[in-house]
Amino acid sequence: MSQAGWYPDPGGQPGMYRYWTGSSWSASITNNPMQTPPQGGVGGPQRPVGQPMWNPNQKRRTPVGWWIGIAAVVVALAVLGWFALNNLGGILGGKPSPGSNPTQNVCPKPVTGTATPAPAPNDGRVHGGALSYPQLGSPWGAPSPETRVPFGRDVLTQIVPVEPNYNGSNSWVASVLVGELVAGDGFFSPQQGSEIVVKCIMGVFYSDAEVVRADKVNKATTVDGRDAWLVETHLSFDIPNLKTKGELAIILIVATSEASSSIYYASIPDTRSDLVPDARKAMAGLRVTS
Repeated sequence: MSQAGWYPDPGGQPGMYRYWTGSSWSASITNNPMQTPPQGGVGGPQRPVGQPMWNPNQKRRTPVGWWIGIAAVVVALAVLGWFALNNLGGILGGKPSPGSNPTQNVCPKPVTGTATPAPAPNDGRVHGGALSYPQLGSPWGAPSPETRVPFGRDVLTQIVPVEPNYNGSNSWVASVLVGELVAGDGFFSPQQGSEIVVKCIMGVFYSDAEVVRADKVNKATTVDGRDAWLVETHLSFDIPNLKTKGELAIILIVATSEASSSIYYASIPDTRSDLVPDARKAMAGLRVTS
């Protein structure tokens, strides 16, 4: 495959396309294969669809060229019409409109059919993906698998209940976890991965509440000799029946191999700021496992 263009995402995200530059895969993805080529980076600026760059040296088209151009426009309109009809179904079906936060669409999609992870060694550490940290003691609960995290697989977490059953069915918790970063492995840097995860967290963890983000740390670092990117941000929100109005989120993406990354994530509500040192202790004790 040498011709540049949008192709079905080799990362396995259903309905998504990734741009092939002609020599390597771009970090940019889209659900519209007619979108103009990315200008670089995740979600980088794009020209409007169908608006070419003007080339003063371009030769006048021959009549054959005009017919080819017209045929291309017809094909493009047909594809765009197909996408419009599919998206219209969501509008007519009464799906909730997106709020002011990023939506779940920004979250990576897990690759289906992956092998079951091997049992973690009983070494007093919590293992997830290719990362591990020293297990935290009381008041933190025992490590347990977590399958509801939209940006990770092979995830183990420890939690501390903060507001049990605050709305009659759900509990707000402090949490620390490690796992493998899903889909997009090898297609974006730790920095780009961290931004995707932060937007995903803001879009799915706080219901329809508006979330205000205030970064405290956003920098390159290393973990066990591997390239990594650390984001520490304070998220403010107002959710009905929830006393907690903000929390510290720590997102650390580690390039654990050439083809994949792993994540350390901690979420500490403001009402339990005494748990922040535990989260930092776990992060400081991170190791990359084989």
